[in-house]
Amino acid sequence: MDKMKVSFIVFLLMLTASVKAQCTFRNTAFQSGEFLSYNLYYNWKFVWVKAGTASMYTVKSTYKGREAYRASLVTRGNNKVDEMFVLRDTLLCYTSTDMVPLYFRKGAREGKRYNVDQAFYSYPNGKSTVHLSHKHTDGTVEYSSHTSESCIFDMMNIFLRARSFNPKGWKKGFTVDFPITDGKDVEPAKVAYHGKSVIKADNGKKYRCLELSYVEKDDGKWKEIARFYVSDDANHIPVRLDMFLKFGSAKAFLVGMKGIRNPITSEE
Repeated sequence: MDKMKVSFIVFLLMLTASVKAQCTFRNTAFQSGEFLSYNLYYNWKFVWVKAGTASMYTVKSTYKGREAYRASLVTRGNNKVDEMFVLRDTLLCYTSTDMVPLYFRKGAREGKRYNVDQAFYSYPNGKSTVHLSHKHTDGTVEYSSHTSESCIFDMMNIFLRARSFNPKGWKKGFTVDFPITDGKDVEPAKVAYHGKSVIKADNGKKYRCLELSYVEKDDGKWKEIARFYVSDDANHIPVRLDMFLKFGSAKAFLVGMKGIRNPITSEE
């Protein structure tokens, strides 16, 4: 193999390494075995009702032979709410140990609809590529692919990464911008910082929290999808989550936590 070919191969390897390095991030917030549980409440005709539970579990695993974290988020409505609106969501993602997105899946049963979205990530030629599939209720599937110079995320992978953000020096209005996929397309999104507050969880304890909102572009306008209240310590545990849904609004309050990585210094 002549020197020119060798140089070209090295150049391609450097490009691939550069995008992977661009997507890497140091995890300081969670460890394998972390388990978080929540109570769900829905606003139904201006009344807040206990609607079900949610849980998030993160463990060390492998993805296509590569060491990774596997994180799952499961929401389940109770029988009372099922009479009004059926909600069964299961989200799953794989991220490398240096926080590079590898895979995402969302299975959502909302009312009479059941959709499955998947995102498969790869990093060829110094770029970030995601192959998407969206399965409709009738079984038909839409496929698409997107390539970007910057790292692409989904809601689970960006959530895991955001927990390790260092908020020191942040002021109200500070934003972090990124492209995100929901399984159908890739759109601009951002996380915005709104300051600090004290939140009471459903375990009876109060926590000092950072207040963050997740915002997406919808028909050319920014729309708040969710607001997070995460513990103001090194864990950044979601203590409360406000969700703005198509059929109304919902809230989740922390009930329990196990396998936490760092000391919980945010408790009041």
